Amino acid sequence: MAERILIVEDEETLRTSLKRVLSKENYDVAGSGSAEDALEMLGKSAYDLVITDIILPGINGIELLRKIREKSHEQVVIVITAYGSLETAVEAIRAGAYDYVVKPIIHEEIKQIVKNALKQRALQIENTLLKKQIERHYDFGRIIGENSSMQKILAEVKKIADARSNVLLLGETGTGKELIARAVHFNSNRADKPFIPINCSAIPENLLESELFGHVRGAFTGAVTSKKGLFEEANYGTVFLDEIGDLSMALQSKLLRALEDREIRPVGGTQSVKVDLRFIAATNKDIDISVKEGRFREDLFYRINVIAIKLPPLRERKGDIKLLIRHFIQKYSKELGKTVSDIDEAALKYLIAYHWPGNIRELQNIIERAILISEDGIIRAEHLPEGIKAEESFPCRTLADKLSIEDYTKAFIQKYQHEFNEQQLADMLGITRKSLWEKRKRWGINKG
Repeated sequence: MAERILIVEDEETLRTSLKRVLSKENYDVAGSGSAEDALEMLGKSAYDLVITDIILPGINGIELLRKIREKSHEQVVIVITAYGSLETAVEAIRAGAYDYVVKPIIHEEIKQIVKNALKQRALQIENTLLKKQIERHYDFGRIIGENSSMQKILAEVKKIADARSNVLLLGETGTGKELIARAVHFNSNRADKPFIPINCSAIPENLLESELFGHVRGAFTGAVTSKKGLFEEANYGTVFLDEIGDLSMALQSKLLRALEDREIRPVGGTQSVKVDLRFIAATNKDIDISVKEGRFREDLFYRINVIAIKLPPLRERKGDIKLLIRHFIQKYSKELGKTVSDIDEAALKYLIAYHWPGNIRELQNIIERAILISEDGIIRAEHLPEGIKAEESFPCRTLADKLSIEDYTKAFIQKYQHEFNEQQLADMLGITRKSLWEKRKRWGINKG
C-alpha cells in the first residue's frame, strides 16, 4: 500500500509541482491550500507525512505543526519556507518538525528528505509495536501464580513500580527474579527507557568495572577507543544487577559510590558522569550471612535493600505447577512447531510430587524437552527424565537416611551434576564454584 503524503501549500503552482514529483515516486499525494483545510483532512484520514509551508493564510505552518503534534506525537512533519532564517528553523525544530527546507525546492533534495522521514516513521511504528508487545509480555496479569505468597508479591510490585527506590530480589536460582525485575521496569514510568540486565557472576572481575562504568582510550592494554559503560547506556532507565552477592569487595565499594552520588567515573577517566538510574539487585545467597561474615559491605546492603522481595521456591508453590505446565506447553508447542496440547495424569503426578531444586527454570526445561520427544500430542511419564520419576524425591530420601551436611552435599552433587551446570549446582548448594571443585576432588567424584 502506497504511503500517504499531505502537502499544505497556498501557492497552487508549487503544490501541484510537489504532488507531481512525489507521485512519480509511488506515493499517494494529496494537497491543501490552508492549515484549516489540512486539519479537517487529517481529522478524516491518516497520512504518513505532512509537508507544510510556514507562510499560510490564517493559521501559519508553525501553529499547524503544533496542533498536529498535539493530536499525534508520532506524526512526521517537514516544514518548507521562502524565509530561511535561523530563528525560523529553530522554532520549527523545537515545535517538532522532522526537517526544514528552504525554497526554491530542489526536487532531488525533497525526494531524499521525504524518503528519510518516512523511513524514520516506519522505525517509530516498529519500536512502538515492539514496546507494546514487551509491555504485554511483562504485564502483571501474565505472571503466573495463584499461590497466596505470589499474589502478595505481585500486589507489592504494583505499588512500588513507579518509585525510584532500589529493590532487592531474594530467592533460589530459577525462581523468576529477572521476570519480576522486568515487570517492575515495564510497568513503571521508565518503561520507554532501557532495561539492562547484568549478571555479576558471568563477567570476569577484571572486565566488570569497565563493563559497568566504561573506560577512556588508553586506560588499559587494548582500550584503543573510549567506551560507554552499561550504567551510562541505561541512563534514565533500570539496571538489573543479577547475582550481586558475587561482586568483589573492591567493586562493591565503587558500586556504592555510584548508588550514593548517582554518578560514575570511567576507568582511566578524570571526569565523572551523572546518571539517573533505578537499581534492581538480585541474589540467591543469604546476603545477611555474607554481611556478617564480611563478604558483603553492610553499607551497600542497606543501599540496595530499600524494598526487599523474597520469591518462594517452586516446592512451596505446588498449586501453581499445573498452571505453569499449561503455560509452557502452549509456549513451546508454538515455538517448536509441535501440536502438543495436554499432559496425562501419571506425568502430572510425578511433576507435582517432585522437589524442584532448579525451580521454574528446571520445570521449563523439562516441558520443552518433553514436547520435543512427544509424538502423539500428549506429554506422558516416559517423556520425563528418570530422576523425576523416582518413587521418593532426593530430599525425602536423604532426610530419611539422616545424612550429615557433608554426606548430603556429596549425594546432592552426585545426583544433580548431570542436570545442572557448574554455576547452578554451586548456587543450589550455596557455595562457590571453587569450593564445588575442591569437594569433588576430595571425594573423588568424576564429573564425567
